[in-house]
This record gives sequence, C-alpha cells and structure tokens, in this order.
Amino acid sequence: MSDSMFVGNRLHGVLLAEPRVAEQFAARAQLQAMLDVEVALAEAEAEVGVVPESCVEPIRTAACADLYDHRALAVDVAHVGIPAVGVVRHLTAQVAAADPAAARYVHWGATSQDIMDTGLVLQLRAAVAVVCEYLTNAADAAADLTRRYADAPMAGRTWLQQATPVSFGLKAAGWLDALDRTRRRVDVALDDAQVLQFGGATGTLASLGSEGPAVADELARRLCLRTADTPWHAHRDRLAQLGCTLGVATGAVGKIARDLGLMAQTEVREAWEQPVDGRGGSSTMPHKQNPVGTSVALAAATRVPGLVATVLGAMQHEHERGLGAWQAEWDALPDLVVVSAAGARALADGLDGLVVDPARMRANLDATGGLGLAESVAMALAVPLGKSDAHACVEAACRLAHDEGRPLGEVLADDPQVTEHLDRSEIARRLSPEHYLGSARVFIDRVLDRHTAASG
Repeated sequence: MSDSMFVGNRLHGVLLAEPRVAEQFAARAQLQAMLDVEVALAEAEAEVGVVPESCVEPIRTAACADLYDHRALAVDVAHVGIPAVGVVRHLTAQVAAADPAAARYVHWGATSQDIMDTGLVLQLRAAVAVVCEYLTNAADAAADLTRRYADAPMAGRTWLQQATPVSFGLKAAGWLDALDRTRRRVDVALDDAQVLQFGGATGTLASLGSEGPAVADELARRLCLRTADTPWHAHRDRLAQLGCTLGVATGAVGKIARDLGLMAQTEVREAWEQPVDGRGGSSTMPHKQNPVGTSVALAAATRVPGLVATVLGAMQHEHERGLGAWQAEWDALPDLVVVSAAGARALADGLDGLVVDPARMRANLDATGGLGLAESVAMALAVPLGKSDAHACVEAACRLAHDEGRPLGEVLADDPQVTEHLDRSEIARRLSPEHYLGSARVFIDRVLDRHTAASG
C-alpha cells in the first residue's frame, strides 16, 4: 500500500475514512480541479472574444497537476494565504516558460475565490457521487434482507425492552426506507450545489466589461454546471445544505448501525457481520469477533455532527467576501464528505454480508413466556370487558407470570375472568407472534415497491 493510501497520514486513516473519496480532496485533485477551471475560463473567454484564441492551448498544456512541485506549491500557499493565488502564480510561470504572450491571459477577469469555489464544486460532484453509490448499495442490501425475512418474527424493542413482536423484514424495511429517502435528499442537494462561482472581485464581473455574463454562461457550459443568477461568494447556503443533508444521511446510517450492534451482542445474537479471517479479532481474547463495520459506521455518525456545525457556522460571511469563515470550510466540508462516505461504505458492506438467525430471534421472543404478546390478549378482552379493565386484568396476569416464572398462557388459562371470553385455543392463538404482526406486510410491500420502482 502506498503512502497516499494512509488517509490523513494515520494508520487508521483507511479504516475510518474512505480512500476513494479522500483522493478527490487530496492535493493533486484539488490542484487539478482549479487548473481545470482555469482552462475552461480561457476557453470560454476565447469563445466570447475576450482573450485571443492563441492563448488557450498554452494554458491547457500547462494545466496538468503532475507538472508542478506540490510541496513547493504548498509552501507558497502557506505564504500567500490563499491556495488559488499560489496556483495562479505557478500556472502563469509554467505558461510563460512556453509562451510569454499567452501567460498574460491566465486567470483573466477572475478572482481567487471563483477558482477555488468552482474547483470545490467539481470535487464535490465526483466525491459525493461515491457517497450516493454506497447509500444505494446499502439500500439494495436492506431490500434483499426485507424480502428474505419478511415474515420472520422477532421481538420489537422499545426503551431497550421487549415490546410486541415485529418481523425482521419490517425492521429491514425501515432501514431501506430511510436509506432511500436520504439518498434522494443527497442527490437533490448535490444537484443544487452544482452551480458555477464566477463573479470577479466583488461579484460584478466589472473586469470583463459587458461580456461578463456571456463568459459566465460559456464557462458554466464547459464545466457542466449551472450559472447562478448572482455570484455566491458570501452566500454559502447551497454548500451548507449539502453538508446538512450528508449529516442526516450519516445519522440514518448510524441508526441502522446501532441496531446491528445491539443485535450482534452475545446475549442477543440475532444478526451479525459476516465473519472474515483476521477481521474483528482481539489482541488477547481468541474468541472475539468484533463488529468492525458497525463501529466504523457509528464512528462516522458521531463525528459528522461537529463537521456539519462547522459548515453551518461558516455561513456568516461579511459583506461581499468573508474573512475566516470561508477558510473554515476548506477542511470541514471535504472531511464531512470523506467521513460520510466511510460510514455509508461500512454499512453497505455490513448489510451485504449480514448473517441472520431467525431461530435465535424466535427464541429471544419466546424467552419471556408470552409476555410480549400481552397486548394481543388485552385487545381481545377489550370488547367484552372494556379497554381499561381488560388492560388491568392482563397486567395482573403478567405480574403473576413474571413472579412465579410461569408462561403467560398458563396464568391466563387459570383466570376465570379471561376464560369466560377466551378458551385455551384462542389464548394460544393470541399468544402466537405470527398472528400479531398487524400490517407489517403492507408496510414492507410499500417500501419494496417504491424501492424497485426507483431502482428501475
């Protein structure tokens, strides 16, 4: 593995980040994105007639990130204070070495923030698409689990205590529904953010005279972006919305990961990540199989809110160009995307190889001796007794069953108030989880139908 794979220069970088996405925000990719904007700017201005056509090819030839000493450029950026300023200096020098006349037209009419912001939009377009890919993979895996275990009963849990039964298919359908919703939101937010930043010094494009809007339109066309009605140097709502949407998506990933972690506990053991040799082991306990993917997804969901808060805090730019808030975005937004991708990837891998044990789910459901089905009996008695009296009757039976360690069915069958209205077979039917899954299958089918339609 090359040094470039150690995301953030830390040994755990590849685990808690996402190398494919991190690469989109690495120095070379950042530099190339800005150079791509500079080339498109020269091409657009030549098309409109603002600069001579002869300057375009020398600028295009020089606009290759591999031609530059990235360390020297980084030192220059640290000195001048803005990456785009350093990039323009080095690009101009590279063009001048081959064609001094063409070098005069590098960065013509633009400002540094135009280049950096538009370059960032290009980076986001590539990087956030990977997040969407992982969310889609996770949703497809959840859909498969939903179909396979649509009718597998398990204990529903509220306040971390067993409640009435659900099916594992319904639980997976809830995961699927959330993943589909968040993926759609990310798609929309990413599309909204694909807008050109081009306004010159203060957003008037005065340096281009009357040709400013025409250059902007042509530049946007070449970069496959939309033209903004007004330059957005100090208006960061599109980027902030994208950041918030990634935060919500990662929160949804974290909720599912939390479920998986709880289900994988030794005492529960209803579902767990597919075992892989050497993964999840302990340095001291040979028997351990730790849920590594779940931990990565939960770590992402824990880290992302702080990054979202930074992006939101960085919206407060002063007047036409901000001081400090813009700089706060430079790391926060890329880090947010990288971490979101890592969480989505970990969840997708975990769901795709999830081992499910329906027999253990049923055993855990039966462990209370039928207490989880008490509501079913109470509802059957509510018609003849009234809801309040029926509840009190079954509640007393539950306490007695718990205190005496007896199945609830036995206690109910010994209660004349119950047997006056329900015989033993009806009590048994009422205490069967398969008969108390309500509309679970309706909800499952809705989600699967919508997912299938959206997937084509």
